[in-house]
Amino acid sequence: MKFSRELEAQLVHEWRDGYVDYKRLKKIIKNIKVSLLGSSPKSSSESQSLLYGFSVADPIRAIATHFSSRSNSQNNLQADEENGYELDQIQSGDEEVKIFFERVDKELEKVDDFYTRMEEGFCQRGEEVLKQLQIMLEVKQVLKESRHRRPRHHTPPAISPGSTGALLSGINSPSSVPAGTPMNTEDGQREQVPVVAEVIAALERNGLSFIGSARGKVKKEAKPRADVIRIDIPTTNPTLSFMNFWESLVNWLQKEGEGGNGYHLTRIKIQKAEKMIRDALVELYKGLERMKRYSSLNLLAFTKIIKKVTKVTNEEEASACFMKKVKGSHFIVSDKVLRLQDEVEMLFTKHFASNDRKIARITLKPQQNKDSHTISFFAGLFTGSFVTLFGVYAILAHFCGIFTSTSTSGYVETVYPVFSMFALISLHIFLYGCNLFMWKSTRINHNFIFDFKPSTALKHRDAFLISSAFMTAVVGAMVAHLFFKYNHFSSHHLEALPGILLLICLGLLVCPFNIFYRETRFCFLRVIRNIVFSPLYKVLMADFFMADQLTSQIPLLRYMEFTACYFIGGGLKAGSYGTCNSSHQYKLLAYVISFLPYYWRAMQCIRRYVEEGYDINHMANCGKYISAMVAAAARMLYAMDPTPVRLALAIIACSGATMYQLYWDFVKDWGLLNPKSKNFFLRDQLILKKKSVYYFSMGLNVVLRLAWIESVMRIDLGPVEHRLVDFTLASLEIIRRGHWNYYRLENEHLNNVGKFRTMKAIPLPFCDMGSD
Repeated sequence: MKFSRELEAQLVHEWRDGYVDYKRLKKIIKNIKVSLLGSSPKSSSESQSLLYGFSVADPIRAIATHFSSRSNSQNNLQADEENGYELDQIQSGDEEVKIFFERVDKELEKVDDFYTRMEEGFCQRGEEVLKQLQIMLEVKQVLKESRHRRPRHHTPPAISPGSTGALLSGINSPSSVPAGTPMNTEDGQREQVPVVAEVIAALERNGLSFIGSARGKVKKEAKPRADVIRIDIPTTNPTLSFMNFWESLVNWLQKEGEGGNGYHLTRIKIQKAEKMIRDALVELYKGLERMKRYSSLNLLAFTKIIKKVTKVTNEEEASACFMKKVKGSHFIVSDKVLRLQDEVEMLFTKHFASNDRKIARITLKPQQNKDSHTISFFAGLFTGSFVTLFGVYAILAHFCGIFTSTSTSGYVETVYPVFSMFALISLHIFLYGCNLFMWKSTRINHNFIFDFKPSTALKHRDAFLISSAFMTAVVGAMVAHLFFKYNHFSSHHLEALPGILLLICLGLLVCPFNIFYRETRFCFLRVIRNIVFSPLYKVLMADFFMADQLTSQIPLLRYMEFTACYFIGGGLKAGSYGTCNSSHQYKLLAYVISFLPYYWRAMQCIRRYVEEGYDINHMANCGKYISAMVAAAARMLYAMDPTPVRLALAIIACSGATMYQLYWDFVKDWGLLNPKSKNFFLRDQLILKKKSVYYFSMGLNVVLRLAWIESVMRIDLGPVEHRLVDFTLASLEIIRRGHWNYYRLENEHLNNVGKFRTMKAIPLPFCDMGSD
């Protein structure tokens, strides 16, 4: 493999601008070759010997060159030892050679400056994390000693075996224990509650004190302190939100009371703080590992490019001096990253891996699973089976005449929506596999963006396997259902086929055993839980990305409603389509389902607006989903009473919502339509090479966004054609969403590249309040 490809494959894409520009240096070397070939006859023969091999006169020329430059080389080497590499040491008179060494010198300076800046940031982060770890160790030690000093009649709270909070049982209960609360015993009258007081003392030994604590208040009256902290746990779920609210309320009540100077400490809060510090150590170690690879890869790049230019120009002296300068650069000689990485690994092994170095290495350096040919084989097998079964189904459907306008079998009205639900899910999984393939091909770090574990994250082959297996099962069930239906089997058992398929899918989704991508299934369920209970959970990238997918799956949600009614509400026994279509409650619920994805997404925007510094962009994004709900309401009113006035209102509302959505797609989500960009109405940085792809994608997005026209105009078709059109439009919306996904993550990835973000920003629990 060529080194340029190897460099491209191994570099950290977010740091691309900080690496040596190897391709540009290679182009300069090619210009040098062209210059040597086009020079004087003598130099031309020399360049040919350098480029195409050796001649008989080569030894003579080498001896002459050696003696002519011997005295100069000794003086130059002595000057190099004193002053380092200089461009004057280049013996060749070719201007291209000097341009090359000037350029490679600038590249070295760029790499060194980038490494220095990143090293300072990692070292500063390391100091913060290690200081937090020291505070945590002090707290745990105080709690451990306090537990052993407790009276025997006191029974500490039960903690499950293997819990990370086994040393935290010194706290009376999971509820708050205020510092400064008198004990009822005689010993307790002489001193305050010891546990929290000693924790505060331990923190003060590190130069810190809790805000609101008794000690902190006394010292503040004597002498103002700058180092005051609090334990700040992000409210990522309702439990932590309620805990923080309760503690704030109790602290406020005590502050208003007579002895209100206590700070409340809970066992859950300490455990969460410990987990945050552990995760911060893991992320810090990964960042330091990337710094090591950055240093070694750039050294190898400089070595390779200098060898290439030496073969072409014979500038051995200048090349040797430059390589000496490279090996003496800060990014090579500095050992701060190595020492910090060794310290992090040692502390993690000691405090979070029970001194088991193997377990620590597995956590700090997780190995990615290699691609298996078995997955590719079964994906191809299921794909072939699906195509074959679909052909069989089309033939059977044609002979049975179920898709003709004169068919009165009720097949399209009852069973077809159930199977359409499975088909739309499979299509979405397939398009997600296509997204994974494109993200991998273009080096978009989707695992970092979504905060997925690389060892368990779904790959494109896995997505294709799931989709093909899913569709094979669905089409197989459709063939069996159609075959049994027209061979006069029992209708009761016949209609149970879709229900059996549905139960199997739900069973696999919630199966607790480690089979069939358990990590991915549970991650999906967690994300769906976070979406449904918005805005109670902290909004992560995976959460609002999945919520955006649900806004394109409204027909699927309606099919799910019909399926639930069909199997639960008696449709299976009655076999009547009107059971789940004619009632007013069913129609009302269908419209509520149409609002839900937009409502969830709007609630996520409001939560992000509050948590992320009241950024007005989040409220503007919330307005986009509110406009979508208004458009859905206008279409609902027109469907209930199709009058010209309501038609005009529906067209106006839908047109306004579409313009809003298109603007947000192109400008905010994709980062395009920048009039000041060097790429006409695109953006400055583009991952895809052909600009025409971006213009085509924008046009395609506009066309697919206008699918609502059919739902408003409602072209008069037969029942069969109407169902097929609805399914086709639902499929086109899913295709539009899969197409949108790539550019959304491309823009997010380029934002990370612009800020050199490769490490997850994990907040630290002990927050300095000195600035307050």
